[in-house]
Amino acid sequence: MEVPNASSPAVRNVMVANKSTNTKPELIVRGLLRTSGFPGYRLHWRIDGEEGRYICRPDISFPGRKLAIFVHGCFWHRCPKCSLRLPKSNVDYWSNKFEKNVERDRKKEMSLQEIGWRVHTIWECELDSGASQLVEILSD
Repeated sequence: MEVPNASSPAVRNVMVANKSTNTKPELIVRGLLRTSGFPGYRLHWRIDGEEGRYICRPDISFPGRKLAIFVHGCFWHRCPKCSLRLPKSNVDYWSNKFEKNVERDRKKEMSLQEIGWRVHTIWECELDSGASQLVEILSD
């Protein structure tokens, strides 16, 4: 699928500035992990499945515990709690893009679970509660 042109230079600048790693929500979760006494995580650590088949690179992982953590932005990953609207322009493009994002997230989670990993997703809108649940999981 071809990427549509931005509707204005300002929109283009905003889109180019979006980051995929080291986002503010990710940094908040990592800070909480450190202050809670769980500093031994890996960032964007490659996880391979059977026969070395690439699965994904979670935002944060604890390989020894087989725990993958994803910190999802509500807009890009379509938070089920927020019910965000689609952008008004290029609706077909955005609908398709978001569907692919959600499907890719689902496949990653299933693939990780198939090889014995636990998956914890923290949504941007629930950083505090999601990170607190993560600390509880790590404490067990």
